[in-house]
Amino acid sequence: MVSVEAPEELAALAGSELGVSGWVTVDQKMIDDFGHATGDHQWIHMDVERARREMPGGKTIAHGYLILSLTPRLLNSVYEVRSKKRGINYGLNRVRFIAPVPEGSRIRLRVVLNSAEPMNGGYRFQFANTFELEGSERPAAVTENIVAVYV
Repeated sequence: MVSVEAPEELAALAGSELGVSGWVTVDQKMIDDFGHATGDHQWIHMDVERARREMPGGKTIAHGYLILSLTPRLLNSVYEVRSKKRGINYGLNRVRFIAPVPEGSRIRLRVVLNSAEPMNGGYRFQFANTFELEGSERPAAVTENIVAVYV
């Protein structure tokens, strides 16, 4: 984990890979909970028996937005800014879902700090994220997200 005291120290790392998170298992409970929370009950995610019969590999697959929603959890294990008032999700520039994530798969996040821009009261950081899927040459997803850190 990259741990810095102030946002300026993180900004100095712009253009470099910050690291890789630990693995997270995407199990059926996580998929079901996400489906119930969002109202996305499509059978490819939620119907284990039908997926066993009709899906390649015989398993349900995670919602793409479930994978995306793991960004804060995984990103927080890659870097921290200890002295800050707050950090907020500023948005996304790019999201692509590349490969399905079958139930029981493990994913992790590889993070590059693309840029750091001073702003009133702090910094705006843009990250390039690759959601690696264990055992797959293709990532589950690639994203660019922005975090604002205020001091």
